[in-house]
Amino acid sequence: MQEKVLAISTAGIDSALPQVRGRVVKKKWMHHLLTFLMVFGPGLIVMEADNDAGAVSTYIQAGGQYGTRLLWLLLLLLPTTYFIQEMVVRLGIATGKGHAAMIYQRFGRWWGLFSLVDLELVNFLTLVTEFAAIALALSHLGINANLGVPVAAVGLITLVLTGSYLRWERIVVVLCLLDLSWLVIAFKLRPSFGELLHNSIIPGIPAGGLTASLVFLVIAIVGTTIAPWQLFFQQSCIADKRLRFSDVKWARLDTLFGAVFTIIVAGCMMIAGNAARMHGIIFEDPAQMANALHIFTGEGIRYGILLLMINAAVLGTTAISLSSAWAYGEVRGWPHSLQLPIREAKGFYGTYIACVAVAAAIVLIPRAPLQLIILGVQVLAGIMLPSAIIFLQLLLNDKELLGEEFVNKPWNNWVNWTIIIVLFALSLILAAQVVAPNLFPLS
Repeated sequence: MQEKVLAISTAGIDSALPQVRGRVVKKKWMHHLLTFLMVFGPGLIVMEADNDAGAVSTYIQAGGQYGTRLLWLLLLLLPTTYFIQEMVVRLGIATGKGHAAMIYQRFGRWWGLFSLVDLELVNFLTLVTEFAAIALALSHLGINANLGVPVAAVGLITLVLTGSYLRWERIVVVLCLLDLSWLVIAFKLRPSFGELLHNSIIPGIPAGGLTASLVFLVIAIVGTTIAPWQLFFQQSCIADKRLRFSDVKWARLDTLFGAVFTIIVAGCMMIAGNAARMHGIIFEDPAQMANALHIFTGEGIRYGILLLMINAAVLGTTAISLSSAWAYGEVRGWPHSLQLPIREAKGFYGTYIACVAVAAAIVLIPRAPLQLIILGVQVLAGIMLPSAIIFLQLLLNDKELLGEEFVNKPWNNWVNWTIIIVLFALSLILAAQVVAPNLFPLS
């Protein structure tokens, strides 16, 4: 029997992937694999970049305080993160525009300005914390932050000044996959796999009961797993890559893969914190933990954790800066694509460069109010996240935009509104506690 010959469809991404145009394959599985690889990228990046410096600190702190007893929470967050970003996938493919542009178009200038200002402010303050983490990790590696931070900033700027979305994506995907090293670290720390399995699938309250400190750590984990910039980033990323409706199922698979990958890595961070707890190590940040833990585990794990801290901050920085640049470029009507050279998109690249350079410079200022900035990020993100998801939910019920096939189904709306209500309540509690620390006694 003559084999059926399938030609790969590059609809929507021809300009991004000209080297595969016209390729013909004879196997159906190969056709599916190559199509997925062409679509692959935005889902993994948006998920794993959210395992940034703040996430590393939060997950390791959770392990240091409560061991692996909160692994079930990560498993619970897996479908939540997927459902939210899957809506972004459909909206980005349907409109070919970024999230900021759609809010302006559908809800008017006032709400569009509210969303944009919130996004840019939260993103910038988060960038400062990313560079603070880079400086901290470098100092523990014996590298002067006054040298290392500018070098990191130049590298992050160079990363996007290639005039090629695909080249940027490939580099960042490699950085994401470097986080597989967390699995190696977790394995070398020799946790009890039976205990890990039990704590992952059976919800439980750690010893000490339901204290306020536990509640706020749970809220912090939820907040660090779902961030406002992710909505803007992935939708703009999909628009820049020019994906179309024929790519929806593969973009969903990419997003699911990213969600699973990210939750597994987060669990490994908890295991690292648990190892410090088992050895009686008290620490204030992951770098300090890595230094103390090396007495029991050796220099390899120490260097691994410090380098992965830097990698996490780099991933977070490039994704967050791009979400700011894309959103601002969309609203201003500037050319805003990584496909364009600098001379054709000066405003877009200028915004990215300014975000990176100014955030790095602030970290190098002696006695800069980094703690105040960290608190500000928590409050503003708490305000921003529910409103951003509400806009997303409303847009996904717009049949004029999505048509009957891709508009939210009734079950989508039930699930999504439940998520929104829970996130809104948690965000309000976290913001209130940050503003008024004595409002809920931590005991």
